[in-house]
Amino acid sequence: MRDFQLPGRSAVFATNGMCATSHPLAAQAAIDILQIGGNAMDAAIAGAVLLGLCEPQMTGLGGDCFALVSPAGTDEVLAMNGSGRAPAAASAERLRAMGHETVPVYHAEAVTVPGAVDAFCRMSEDWGKLGLADSLAPAIRYFDDGVPVAPRVAFDWHEGMGTLQGHARRWYLNGGHAPKVGDLFRLPGQAEVLRRIARWGRAAFYEGEVMEDMLAVLSSLGAAHGPADFAATACTPGTPLSGSYQGRELLEHAPNGQGATAILLLNILKHFDIEEMDPFGAERAHIEAEAAKLAYDARNRFIADAGHVARLEHMLVPETAARLAALIDPDRAMPAPAALTEAVHKDTIYITVVDRDRMAVSLIYSIFHGFGSGIASEKFGILLQNRGAGFTLADGHPNQLAGGKRPMHTIIPAMLREHGKVHMPFGVMGGQYQPNGHARVLSNIADFHMEPQAALDAPRSFADGGVLKVERGYSDAVRAALAAKGHTVEIPDGPIGGAQAIVIHDTGVLEGASDPRKDGCAIGY
Repeated sequence: MRDFQLPGRSAVFATNGMCATSHPLAAQAAIDILQIGGNAMDAAIAGAVLLGLCEPQMTGLGGDCFALVSPAGTDEVLAMNGSGRAPAAASAERLRAMGHETVPVYHAEAVTVPGAVDAFCRMSEDWGKLGLADSLAPAIRYFDDGVPVAPRVAFDWHEGMGTLQGHARRWYLNGGHAPKVGDLFRLPGQAEVLRRIARWGRAAFYEGEVMEDMLAVLSSLGAAHGPADFAATACTPGTPLSGSYQGRELLEHAPNGQGATAILLLNILKHFDIEEMDPFGAERAHIEAEAAKLAYDARNRFIADAGHVARLEHMLVPETAARLAALIDPDRAMPAPAALTEAVHKDTIYITVVDRDRMAVSLIYSIFHGFGSGIASEKFGILLQNRGAGFTLADGHPNQLAGGKRPMHTIIPAMLREHGKVHMPFGVMGGQYQPNGHARVLSNIADFHMEPQAALDAPRSFADGGVLKVERGYSDAVRAALAAKGHTVEIPDGPIGGAQAIVIHDTGVLEGASDPRKDGCAIGY
């Protein structure tokens, strides 16, 4: 139990249903859907779509999503890949000939076709109860009427507004300025898009006027996209990857997601007595940082579109983790492995919902960098993702940009099973940090017996690009000890990631935890 004399947040307990996400209006919208008879999928779609207005720098209709779903009455976990593809005419060779060494991040060349809308339509049909129109109704109302800008959102908006270009500046800025805390923000153009999707389904987005609006801005910037690229967009159902740590089964999304990285990282940590370390000391932070460097280097070499991924089994076998663990010096930091996969960043939303029948949904939805590519369509204001920056231009690499391929994706939802039962859907936002975040949250719970809310509250560190980012929650003494081991230590400007979780207790009680690094909360009823 937390110390009530110190700042903190209590977990939320309920029995009928629960949502945890990064904005309270989205969490409440999800609960409203549950209360009118919807299930966890109906509610998750409602909350996720609304987050495209509440946190437009993080996500939107121009982005991708991934989901793990445990249908009611089962402990089976299914996966849905709602990530889009590069246009058929995309070519790494062409970009190299233009003088690019990486995919230009804020350019139409980095825009992959949005996949989330197709996935929402498919998941609503396959697993929903009420139908897509009911799920979209709360977002339509808010997109028309507006929402007040929340504090963390205002912080991110100011930091990322320089990305916005062309039509996006009209839709996402007020007279050239980022909105302030409490300012009302509306996207009436996208309200109309949602009305059309609610009536006609995916065709309203991937064909006709909405598609033409997106294609017009891309064509004006010299992109290779065509109508056939949008029409061909289709999500892919699948089976999650499985790993284990301290008797708990961790389920992660398969490639092109980076879930295998979290499993490999935990497999490396198994070779160290983490539970005997100070949870907020230099020793644990150092070992985790070194393990992360090695796991991410493997990710950069192997993770790609499912049709091109290299040596996934090699990443996940115990022998690989053992060999990597043997490379870690407990007293000295290693250089950062070279990144072969190009652009990584931190902007994503995550939502988890569990309903009264114990359907569980773990869903993550993103436009990649803050405000994505910075490119928005003229008529409807759809902000387009820049997931193509997740490709490499390295010739022969599994993740090399090519027409029709999906890029390596940073966003990954997760679920835990204990004794064969679905126990905790959870996710950690933060782009590249996500696998490290999954490992950190699970280790906090399993090694240090933290309650879920405490596991999310706890300070974080992350080895990123040759720098060990150490949040202010660590002491200066720990930072000094890490520097003495050879780390270049920095306090990051903003928090590292953001997480949400719901525990399904055998007693019938749901326990929701929500990261204070975001504006959101857990709400139950």
